[in-house]
Amino acid sequence: MNMKTKELLHIVTFPLTVVGALNWGLVGLFNFNLVSALLGTVPELEKLVYVMVGISAVYIFATHGEDCRICGKNRK
Repeated sequence: MNMKTKELLHIVTFPLTVVGALNWGLVGLFNFNLVSALLGTVPELEKLVYVMVGISAVYIFATHGEDCRICGKNRK
C-alpha cells in the first residue's frame, strides 16, 4: 500500500474510532447515545456509522504497530 493511501486511511479511520470511543463513553457515563441522537431518524445511516466505526477500529488495531512511534520502537 502506498504512503498516500495509508495517510488517507489514517485520516478517515482515526477520527471515526475516536467518535466511537467517545460515544461509548457517553453511553457508559450518561446513558446517552450521541450517534443515535443525531442520526436516529435515519436508521440506515446510523447503522452505517456503526459499521464504519467498527471497520475503522479493526484497521487501527491492525496497523497500530506500524503507525505508532512508541510501539514501533518496541517492535525491534
